[in-house]
Amino acid sequence: MFSAIRQAARTRTMPLTAAKTGASNSMRVPGCRTIVTKKYTEEHEVIAFDDETGLGAVSITDHAQESLGDVVFVELPAVGSKISKGDQIGAVESVKAASDIYAPVSGTVTEVNELLNSEPGLLNRSPEDKGWLCKIKLSAPEEMNKLLTLESYKATWEA
Repeated sequence: MFSAIRQAARTRTMPLTAAKTGASNSMRVPGCRTIVTKKYTEEHEVIAFDDETGLGAVSITDHAQESLGDVVFVELPAVGSKISKGDQIGAVESVKAASDIYAPVSGTVTEVNELLNSEPGLLNRSPEDKGWLCKIKLSAPEEMNKLLTLESYKATWEA
């Protein structure tokens, strides 16, 4: 009986072959996930960067949404906009205050979260997941290295 199970398991396994990607010397193993890196800014933006697609999803941090209170309006950038790190790309208005959103990296806006136009409160319920603001195709991925880790970000407002 055990030999039948082992045989069935062997026939379903995927061979581990590496595939070369593009001009770089990096290797990808089929069936493996890409690396997604989250970095933060002192202005309370967060970007989740996918190294395979070169896209970064920009949102506000959980700390930012807690400080703002109930979000009532979100201004989003235009798709196709070319932006530089530090540019204002939108704004968030709440019952307490309004806050500008700044680009954590340089690139081109490829997509915006249209759902926020009808449901701005999504930023309060899921700021770093479903409440993403826009996606940027990074023109200089090395800018990610200059952003803060979660620990460094927390140190900027916990002190």
